[in-house]
Amino acid sequence: MKQQLKYCVLALLVYLLSFGQSQVTPIEWAKKMADSDQKRVPNPVYLDGVKFPKWNYTNGLVTLANQQLYDYTKEAKYWDYGLSYAEQLIDKDGKIGGGYELEKYSLDLINSGKILFEIYAKTKDERYKIAMDMLHKQLEGHPRNSDGGYWHKKSYPWQMWLDGVYMADPFSAQYGLVFNDSKAIDDAILQAELIQKHTYEPKTGLNFHGYDEKKVQFWANKTTGTSSHVWGRAQGWYCMALVDILDFVPESHPKRKDLIKILQKVYRAVLKAQDTKTGVWWQVMDQPGRKGNYLESTCSAMFVYSFTKAYNKGYVDKKFLTSAKKGFNGILKEFIKENPDGTISITKCCAVAGLGGKNPQDRDGSFDYYISEPIRDDDAKAVGPFIMAGIELQKVLDKK
Repeated sequence: MKQQLKYCVLALLVYLLSFGQSQVTPIEWAKKMADSDQKRVPNPVYLDGVKFPKWNYTNGLVTLANQQLYDYTKEAKYWDYGLSYAEQLIDKDGKIGGGYELEKYSLDLINSGKILFEIYAKTKDERYKIAMDMLHKQLEGHPRNSDGGYWHKKSYPWQMWLDGVYMADPFSAQYGLVFNDSKAIDDAILQAELIQKHTYEPKTGLNFHGYDEKKVQFWANKTTGTSSHVWGRAQGWYCMALVDILDFVPESHPKRKDLIKILQKVYRAVLKAQDTKTGVWWQVMDQPGRKGNYLESTCSAMFVYSFTKAYNKGYVDKKFLTSAKKGFNGILKEFIKENPDGTISITKCCAVAGLGGKNPQDRDGSFDYYISEPIRDDDAKAVGPFIMAGIELQKVLDKK
C-alpha cells in the first residue's frame, strides 16, 4: 500500500513539475539525471554495465552529455566526469585503450572521440589530439560501399546502419572544421545523403534500420536491400546525427541547405509518428499499437533533443518545439521514477538491438525480434539524450 501511494505521489509530482507548468526547469531535470547516474556509476569507464574499462559509444554518449551540462552550468563535476573517462582510456602517448583497435573498423568506436575536442582545447594535452587523429585515420581507411558509404563495421560488410551516422559523422564534421580538413566535412554530409537515399521508407517517410548493398544478408529485402522495420532508436540516432553534423558545416558550404532539407523531411515523418496520447514514441515506429509493441524511452529522449535543438538552430518551426515539450512531459510521466535513495531512473529502455549475427534467428530485423530484446532501466542510451534534451529545452526558456 505504501509503495502504491509513493508511486501515486510521484506521478502527481511529475505532472505538476512538467515543463512549462512549474518552477522546476528542464535543466534541473537534466542535472538530477546526471547526478543520479554519477551516483550509480561513479567511474564512467564502467558505464552501461561493463566489467572492465571500455572505449565504447555508450560511454561517449553519457560523458558528452555531462560535458554539455558543464558548458551550460559550469559545475565542475560534470566536466570532471568526461575528463576522467578520457584520462583513463588514453595513455600519455595518445594510444586509445579499452579495447580500441583501428583494424576493427567499427563506427561505434568513433563516438567517444567527440568529447576530446573540448578536452584538447582546454588542456592543450597533445595525447588527445593524437587520439583524435587516430580516429580520423580510421575513417579515412574505413571500408566503403561502391558509392562511398561507410560499412557499419568491417565484420558487417556492405551494410550501412542509421546508428553509424551518429557514431561517426558529427565527429568527422567537427574534425574537419577544427583541423581545417574540408574532405572530412564532405564525407560526413555524404554519409547522411546516402543513408537517406537507401533507407527511406516511402509509406511513413521514416527510415529502415539498415541497408545491405549486396542484398545478401538474411535480413535484407532482396529487391531493395533494406531491413524490414523502422526501429525507434535507430531513427533516433539518425535524427541526432543530422542536427549535430550541421553544427560543423560552414554556412557557405554548398551542401548545407540540402542537409537541412533532409533533416526537415526526416523530422516531419518522426513528428507524425509521435503517440498523440502520451507524447512519446514506439519501439517499432511503423507498427504503432501493434500487440507486443511498447512505448520506448531511448528514442523518445533522442527525438525531444533533436527537435528542440533543431528549433533552437532555426532549422524547423514552432510545431516541433510544441512536439518536443509534449515529448518531454511524456517522458516524465511515462518513464521517470524516483528511487528510495533519492535518485531518479529512466525506465522502458530497449537494451540493445541490431541486424545479423552468427545465428540468423538472433537479429533478423523482424517485428518480433525488436520487441523481444531485453528492456531495462537507466540505459546509457536514454540517460545521455535525456540530459541533452533538458539542456536544449532550457535554452528555449532562456530566450524568453
